[in-house]
Amino acid sequence: MGTWNSRGLRGSVLEEMINYSNEKYREKKLALIQKIPTPITPVRFDKNSRHITLAYFDQRSTVDYIGAVQGIPVCFDAKECAVDTFPMQNIHPHQIQFMKDYEEQGGVAFFLLYFSHRQECYYLRLREFLKYHERMEAGGWKHFKYAELSKDFFVPSGQGIHVHYLKTLQKDLLERKETSR
Repeated sequence: MGTWNSRGLRGSVLEEMINYSNEKYREKKLALIQKIPTPITPVRFDKNSRHITLAYFDQRSTVDYIGAVQGIPVCFDAKECAVDTFPMQNIHPHQIQFMKDYEEQGGVAFFLLYFSHRQECYYLRLREFLKYHERMEAGGWKHFKYAELSKDFFVPSGQGIHVHYLKTLQKDLLERKETSR
């Protein structure tokens, strides 16, 4: 059987948990969030199993998920990390620009970071990420640390939902409302 030898499958555990959560949200009519497939062009197939063994990406992807939560447009990217530092290079400039543009249009953009060794998921608000990014651009660390993250934005599980990110989205929306006053 052909397998992908790609870094792109590193987040598959997180994506499975998110996909399950999104299905539960849809069933409960809380949100409609879709996984955005990255367009690929197959190059080589395993003739016996008919699996793609080699492919290239047609274009750069922007985010992993996009949809609406109770009328609020949201987009986010899922990233997985096996240590307590997250390398900034894992988030690409075209993704950052897309997310900035998305928020300028009234949407909410964020990242879901899964610290696999801790089995903890973090809701990283775009504005929080941009602070780390600005620090890097000014010559600082090219990563941020688990210890720097706000305890209020770790994603809970519950009510049959593995990654209950709507709870942390709600905190984010309340914080945005407070700061806009």
